[in-house]
Amino acid sequence: MDYASFYRHSIDDRDAFWAEQAALIDWKKPFDRVCDYDNPPFAKWFVGGQTNLCHNAVDRHAATHPDRHALIFVSTETNQEVTYSFRQLEAEVQRMAATLQSLGVKKGDRVLVYMPMIPEAAFAMLACARIGALHSVVFGGFASVSLASRIDDATPELVISADAGSRGGKIVPYKPLLDEALTLAVHKPAKVLMVDRGLSPFTRVAGRDEDYAAWREKHAATVVPCEWLDATHPSYTLYTSGTTGKPKGVQRDTGGYAVALAASMKHIFCGQAGETYFSTSDIGWVVGHSYIIYGPLIAGMATIMYEGLPTRPDAAVWWSLVEKYKVTVMFSAPTAVRVLKKQDPAALSRHDLSSLRALFLAGEPLDEPTAKWIAEALGKPIIDNYWQTETGWPILSLCNGVEKADSKFGSPGKAVYGYDVKLLDETTGEELTAPNQKGVVAIEGPLPPGCMQTVWQDDERFVKTYWSSVPGKRVYSTFDWGIRDADGYFFILGRTDDVINVAGHRLGTREIEESISSHANIAEVAVVGVADQLKGQVAMAFAVLKDASRAATPADALKLEGEVMKLVDEQLGAVARPARVRFVTALPKTRSGKTLRRAIQAVCEGRDPGDLTTMEDPGALQQVKDLIQG
Repeated sequence: MDYASFYRHSIDDRDAFWAEQAALIDWKKPFDRVCDYDNPPFAKWFVGGQTNLCHNAVDRHAATHPDRHALIFVSTETNQEVTYSFRQLEAEVQRMAATLQSLGVKKGDRVLVYMPMIPEAAFAMLACARIGALHSVVFGGFASVSLASRIDDATPELVISADAGSRGGKIVPYKPLLDEALTLAVHKPAKVLMVDRGLSPFTRVAGRDEDYAAWREKHAATVVPCEWLDATHPSYTLYTSGTTGKPKGVQRDTGGYAVALAASMKHIFCGQAGETYFSTSDIGWVVGHSYIIYGPLIAGMATIMYEGLPTRPDAAVWWSLVEKYKVTVMFSAPTAVRVLKKQDPAALSRHDLSSLRALFLAGEPLDEPTAKWIAEALGKPIIDNYWQTETGWPILSLCNGVEKADSKFGSPGKAVYGYDVKLLDETTGEELTAPNQKGVVAIEGPLPPGCMQTVWQDDERFVKTYWSSVPGKRVYSTFDWGIRDADGYFFILGRTDDVINVAGHRLGTREIEESISSHANIAEVAVVGVADQLKGQVAMAFAVLKDASRAATPADALKLEGEVMKLVDEQLGAVARPARVRFVTALPKTRSGKTLRRAIQAVCEGRDPGDLTTMEDPGALQQVKDLIQG
């Protein structure tokens, strides 16, 4: 079937299409109804059916291929490599599940996971899924105030943590942060389960803190069967990054999520059982949930769980893992590629990458120069894809498992099956159907399987936030601008609230960033709109250079700034020219690699940049402050 027909089948014959995809997973009890959309915008998928995420990810493969690789743990921080077969993974998950039950965790309870990228974190997530508890993973090393707010929202019975993580060879103690968070939080979990890696000494709280190693030994032979759950039973909550005020917990179901991931592994990622999948993300983010833990394992693939940087011990470390474990599918972020872009290009050709079929990238817009560079450097297809924490799997991509298609640099591809994607006029809500019209990327309800059910304990916020922003329409807004070309390929132009209004001209920051990035000496750039008395707003650009010596003196920097401005003039017109182009050694980013444009904008406007607990390097924002004030 060609992709256009496949896609139309998913939209026009929704229930029949998803019933077919549901055959990709095991069901304890068949479903009675594919989709219940009687109460829009709340969708219930596979109503009446019973299944279990852990069974589909672990047990069914342990029964048929017990000795196949399942979880491959690699830490360049602690120089460890451990491979677990499906049989061994099943045993470890049962030990963790037995421990959770011994500590009072029951079906429907929440378990907050605050851990580095270590195997026990994967065991914890899968153990929760096994017994029907909801895991709520918080990125390891999150500051205490942010962690406390998530504890108060999720109200977990148990917190699972470790003594410390490590980044760039530097130990990051977790236990003091957790202890402080538990002091600040109103909700007090009954127990804390600690994994002691021996990296950082810590103090146990008597009666509360438990030692995982002791419990693991105690449950060496305990069998914990999978709890068969209603398809609509929540599987986890995950808090969206960048939220203000009360955290926004994305709530996911069980059956719909399992089906969506199984289908995506087949149709989008083309992963085969027995192969190896390598996602360079972290379990603290949605990519880590969907494509480190659940997706690859559901497909019967081995999954690499990596603790470390892409440049340590050298810039070839990821490619050495591709060669060693014969990785066929790799998933990373544009930010990581831009980091590699500044390294020795020889690192990309040092290892045998013949097993690798494609590199998928997502997380933020992939600019055309970066996409071209990595495609040429690797000699492999680069497949951009676009989605959100809220959707759990791609909205836009290529579905080469259905029909082979070529990537267009700068585009995350076409609408993925199941997503009725529209471009809408932000003022009228009218659908824009002609090619290359700019509108808000929106999705007609119901959201397909695997997407968020609601905001945890706040249905009203779910409706108000996501379904009420387009005039006269009850549609899900992504809050992103996009255009669609004549071939159906989408191009994301940045957040609807990242639009710069310069003297009445509305400009997407992405368009200006793309233009600046095409300069031969620009490695990375962030553009923000800054208030201006005359024009309302002006664009301000902050760029990282490939060769910093080009801006070594003020005169050099001014000359280079002129070159960049001229380039924008030529490509987009004078209206899009930034008021200034400043050169920095690093952009302020979160630990997950997202550029903190809001913080840059606030500093430029002399405002408080707000909550910076997710920032990787405070010095990067200080550079911006110094330039603005200097």
